[in-house]
Amino acid sequence: MNDSIEKKGAAKPRPEDVSSPNAIIKAMYETISGPAGPRNWYRERSLYLEGARLIPIGKRVHKKGGLEIMSIEEWIEDAKEYLETNDFYETEIMRKTQEYGSIVQAFSTYETRNDPEGAPIARGINSIQLLKKDGRWWIVNVMWDNESRDNPIPEEFLPYLW
Repeated sequence: MNDSIEKKGAAKPRPEDVSSPNAIIKAMYETISGPAGPRNWYRERSLYLEGARLIPIGKRVHKKGGLEIMSIEEWIEDAKEYLETNDFYETEIMRKTQEYGSIVQAFSTYETRNDPEGAPIARGINSIQLLKKDGRWWIVNVMWDNESRDNPIPEEFLPYLW
């Protein structure tokens, strides 16, 4: 039995996108960010392990939200119309990472904007699980929650301000 994760016809990643935990997390943010219009869904799909899950657990920028457990294809369908009609820029502002062997858990604090130079419209934390397999990094799961009055981001997950 072949132990390789790559599937025939699967999206091939850019080598620079999957070379390290830093690279794949950077690519994850880049693929969803930009001016209103289509995204490079081929690149987005290439980051995720087959069977990966995207799990928003609260209010989201484009809809009320609540817990959803989606495949990459379901998430693309869910977000596509919003991203095609709205400028959307999500950037990482801090990360806490733990690594053991071929697995990484990253808590990635983000800010979302409609203009890259504008004020944030949302903040939250992505909990990202990564796997190193077949000479590259894969996103296994991303679970996230947006900040609210009742759910502020703890100081330990915010950048230190001088």
